[in-house]
Amino acid sequence: MPTSPSGENVEPTRRLLAALLMAGSCLPILGAVLIAPVLPRMQDHFAATPGASTLVPVALTIPALSLALLAPFAGLLADRLGRRRLLVGAAVAYAFVGTAPLWLDSLGAIIASRALVGVAEAVIMTCCTALIGDYWSGRTRERYLALQTMCSALSATAFFVLGGAMGSAGWRTPFWAYAVSLLLAPVMAAVLRTPAHVAGTATEPDAGRALPWRKLSASCALTFFGAIVFYTVPVEMAYLLDDLGVTATAAVGAATAAASLATVVGAIVFTRVAGRAEQLLPAVLALCATGFGVMSFATGTPVLVIGAVLNCLGAGMLLPTLLTRTVALLDHTNRGRGTGLWNMAFFLGEFVCPLILLATAAAVGSLAGAVGMLGAATAVVGCGRLLGRRRPAVVAA
Repeated sequence: MPTSPSGENVEPTRRLLAALLMAGSCLPILGAVLIAPVLPRMQDHFAATPGASTLVPVALTIPALSLALLAPFAGLLADRLGRRRLLVGAAVAYAFVGTAPLWLDSLGAIIASRALVGVAEAVIMTCCTALIGDYWSGRTRERYLALQTMCSALSATAFFVLGGAMGSAGWRTPFWAYAVSLLLAPVMAAVLRTPAHVAGTATEPDAGRALPWRKLSASCALTFFGAIVFYTVPVEMAYLLDDLGVTATAAVGAATAAASLATVVGAIVFTRVAGRAEQLLPAVLALCATGFGVMSFATGTPVLVIGAVLNCLGAGMLLPTLLTRTVALLDHTNRGRGTGLWNMAFFLGEFVCPLILLATAAAVGSLAGAVGMLGAATAVVGCGRLLGRRRPAVVAA
């Protein structure tokens, strides 16, 4: 029967603990996609504001940038002050800053509130990931980190649909969804407990134990690249379909859903091969690269969707592999800082993904060509991992 790191039986509450941490991990996804469907209506509302065509899209993306820049500081606070206390406080703050656009009339003020959403998300995501590492170890931890990936993929699709449905009542209406964290915060306060082996480490002599910088830097660099691979299909699928002449909302939605499902399947496959995930990483990158290659040469929707599914199947395995290999480098004294740096790398990759593809598309002449170039880069990285196999590898605990 599974036990906590302190040796206490956690079976009666394991599912509730996992549900709370998965729900918390979905909040940054809510911030990333919820208002995407209402951006055109929001831009119409602020049409008289200078630079609105640029500033309105920034309202969507700035939480990810804010999260990326502040995640390391959130991790430092999590190690010093404790994950549970920060998580509950951030969940409450998330509701207030997330719903602020309901009452704000200035586009600049709305963007500022969205930046604060990213601050809360940095704390939430870092604390949730660190708590998964605190509560569980070994294969159980790997399963829950894979579940985190599955929940992120599914929630992205669900929140996009929710945002579109709520947006039919007005561009401000989707912002009410941020209040859901007020329901989570009291339950987190009541249920989450700091494991005995973690309690009081902020006052222990080794509480500030140095991070394994060399290995962690390599892992975060690979995560930055992996995030670009992971987010390319969700971000660019609609544009690729549009280039093929497919503009029907139903067709775009079906293609996105198929890709999301493939990501979930990939995460499930990871739970079956977690013990060999590091050795399989070159093959996973090769699968992602193959998917990009098929997408870049697609001349019709079926082939494009097949390529997207192949890519997302690999991406669903890639993300938990990158996360577990990083968490395995850490212990309870530095897990907050380490996961904070991992989140910084991942969300910076998410933020720059469309920018890199846009610049590459301008250079090669098409978005499909840019995807093909990313596929080639992914293959090169995979070959690099394959050639480096004989070096000491990071193996999940």
